[in-house]
Amino acid sequence: MSLLSSFFLGLIQGISEFLPISSSGHLSIAQNLLGIQAAGAEHVFFDVLLHLGTLLAVFVAYWDDIVEMIQAFFSIFADLRSHRRIAPTPSRRLIFLIIVATLPLFVILPIKDAVESLYYNTVFIGFALLVTGVLLFLSDRVKRGRKTEKTATALDALLVGVGQAIATCPGISRSGMTICSGMFCGFERKFAVRFSFLMSIPAVLGANILSIADAAKSDGIDLAQLPVYLVGVVAAAVSGYLCIRLLRMIADKGRFGWFAYYCWAAGLVTLILTWIQK
Repeated sequence: MSLLSSFFLGLIQGISEFLPISSSGHLSIAQNLLGIQAAGAEHVFFDVLLHLGTLLAVFVAYWDDIVEMIQAFFSIFADLRSHRRIAPTPSRRLIFLIIVATLPLFVILPIKDAVESLYYNTVFIGFALLVTGVLLFLSDRVKRGRKTEKTATALDALLVGVGQAIATCPGISRSGMTICSGMFCGFERKFAVRFSFLMSIPAVLGANILSIADAAKSDGIDLAQLPVYLVGVVAAAVSGYLCIRLLRMIADKGRFGWFAYYCWAAGLVTLILTWIQK
């Protein structure tokens, strides 16, 4: 893989991971239609590194929230030792909601291989992008909600988690699906964005652990390529952080419809290019 290819894929990952246009779909399109593709374990390893780059962007953007949740988590044990009542503070409730939202991902584990096979199916990806566009279009027409971590329920979190599980399919945007699901459940727009990105942390970490385990079974990783891969990681982290800031502003103004038109265009172009190449 060249430095330019690594940078290009890192840029795509950072932009499409957080903007609601499907990172997996765009990476698959780039690799399948443009011929930028690594083999086997090398592909898995590079994909893991790119996701760690975007995860770093989440940590930087939401560092204060993450620190508060860590402190809230350990304060629970302090309350238990002191035999105090465990009060449902906002940070503790947020931890609980994220845990509930992560549960639906375990349903995907038995069909993990089947889902991953879709990454090479550009027809599926094209139609999935069209579906993502429909969800984004409808989200702009939903009445603004007021729920935050203080008032959101376990059922709300579970429904958003189901959206995240569905978004493991390429072409379905994880951020788009979870943010839209949150807004459909009555989440306040800023909280829907914040919750979407914070709940991505255990999801991305878990997926990367599974991917690393798969890659470790193979000897196909070329460590000499590591400096090239790191270019992609930096590109993913920097572009990802900038896109998080951009999405915060867009969500507050209720302009997700802009991305709907893009997803429809990208889906149609993908289907047309796939048809031409056959």
